Amino acid sequence: MSSTIAQLFVDVCDQYKGRTDKPVYVQRVGGEWKQQSHDQLVARVASFAEALRRLGINRGDRVGIVAENRLDWLMVDFAMVTMGVIDVPVFPTLTAKQLQFIYADCGAKCIIVSNAAQLAKIKQVWSELPELQHVIVMNEFDSDDSYVLSLQRMIDDVDASSSEQERERVLREYIDSVKPDDTLTLIYTSGTTGNPKGVVLTHGNLISNVMNSKNVVTLSDSDTLLSYLPLCHIFERMAGFYLAFSVGATVTITDSIETVAELMQLVKPTIMTSVPRLFERIRMRVLGNILKESPVKQKIFHWAFSVGEQWIDGKTGPFMSVKHAIADKLVFSKVRQRTGGNLRFFVSGGAALNPEIGRFFHILGITILEGYGLTESSPVISIHRLEDVVIGTVGTPLPSVEVKIAEDGEILARGASIMQGYWNNPEATREALDDQGFLHTGDIGVFTDRGHLKITDRKKHLLVSSGGKNIAPQPIEAAIAQSPFVDQVMVIGDAREYCTAIVVLDKESVTAHAKKLNLDDMTFEALASNSQIRSSVERELNGLQKDLSKYEKARRYTFLTDPFTVENGLMTPTLKVKRKAVLDKYAAAIDAMYNKGD
Repeated sequence: MSSTIAQLFVDVCDQYKGRTDKPVYVQRVGGEWKQQSHDQLVARVASFAEALRRLGINRGDRVGIVAENRLDWLMVDFAMVTMGVIDVPVFPTLTAKQLQFIYADCGAKCIIVSNAAQLAKIKQVWSELPELQHVIVMNEFDSDDSYVLSLQRMIDDVDASSSEQERERVLREYIDSVKPDDTLTLIYTSGTTGNPKGVVLTHGNLISNVMNSKNVVTLSDSDTLLSYLPLCHIFERMAGFYLAFSVGATVTITDSIETVAELMQLVKPTIMTSVPRLFERIRMRVLGNILKESPVKQKIFHWAFSVGEQWIDGKTGPFMSVKHAIADKLVFSKVRQRTGGNLRFFVSGGAALNPEIGRFFHILGITILEGYGLTESSPVISIHRLEDVVIGTVGTPLPSVEVKIAEDGEILARGASIMQGYWNNPEATREALDDQGFLHTGDIGVFTDRGHLKITDRKKHLLVSSGGKNIAPQPIEAAIAQSPFVDQVMVIGDAREYCTAIVVLDKESVTAHAKKLNLDDMTFEALASNSQIRSSVERELNGLQKDLSKYEKARRYTFLTDPFTVENGLMTPTLKVKRKAVLDKYAAAIDAMYNKGD
């Protein structure tokens, strides 16, 4: 068994040597499909590794990656992994100032960027990066700056001056020298508050998570994955990159969630990794489309859905089986076809999945394996098994990870995949890792009677009302998000007398409802403030919270038409809402919800 990611790379490539029929990576670029075999990948990795060596990049040096998902992202990562170079990938959406902090903190000697726009950001702060010697650009470009280099020209120069056999021989020498305790990467946390921290992950950390995940999640070289999550995020890097590679699966890469619906039809993936935002979108799209159908088709859908609910709740019998088969043929199978028709399961991570959304997909016959983890745990701590999916939980811990619940409810984890600490930050390391080696996750959770881990909230996101009540916003948000009128929601209530909510309305559902009220001549923005629409939406949201205690229920709402996005600074690149940023931007609207009197 491979003991490092470097050894894994050569072991898998040797296994598929000469297989021109078995691409390892596929990407559509400008309408043209590009494929890469294992042999082509090895040759390009060996050439770029030699190019880096000639540039003076050596074992233990830190090299940044600032690029969107693409074939060359995977190649440069493998080149550095096999050399023992520590790569430092970041989200390409970061600002120049954010890049400056990270690459000054880690002492980056070189940074690899995708294009001229990313190069421009580095140039803005180059003078504040004392260790930086070169920037390498993936796209073709012209530059008179001798410190700015073209990736392809570097490879071409190496190929012209050495043999392929010699380059591969040197690469294998590099690989043999890499040890499990060697640092593989620094992953800087997204930093929703304060400066990000560099998580130190070794080859041993990542290989442990890859091998243990492979043992509990069934994958093989007959699988096809569609990868859209950022490769710089540890979830996609481990699962959609290293894990998929380890079994010889083919991965199709895209850099945008906007293309996923189209590519699912074209690629017909068998497995997809995702964050809950995609599932929310799919659910809203399905429900929105139903609202546009004729009354007869709407009635068929709701009948089928009711049958599906009874089916997953355990109702059986010959008549029930017949009804479910009809419901599946008329409704559920058509929805599944929109995923390409070959999907075996989704893997969800990065944030908590609303149990109602999990249940919705289960009724449709689409399996979601929800996992849980952090960057600091490489990342998977626990995950569902195919034969043991329990909605509302995140499965059971990996065999290599020990999990316990602290007295205050915090989830603690210890094992081979837990980070070494934070780069240049011993104080933060001591706060995260205790004397027994347990990682303090910052999440609150419990184990069910069957041993499944259930996340109840984020420790630092607990709201404390002005009356001293501890309130977990996640269950309230999950209840409100069940409404087809709701695209996104964030509950407020810290140091306040009661809870309120900022709700981003779903355009399709609201406009479809407006048509029924003969308001279809109004714009979406006008509908958001229309008294009839507001009354309808508020009535539904209040009803969805009927099972919550009085102090948990959102009493008032601010309705928005503009969603929280990465671009407007209200979501992290991993599609988590930045609570502080939302509170700051909508401070006046929030105050107004508390200044109306009771």
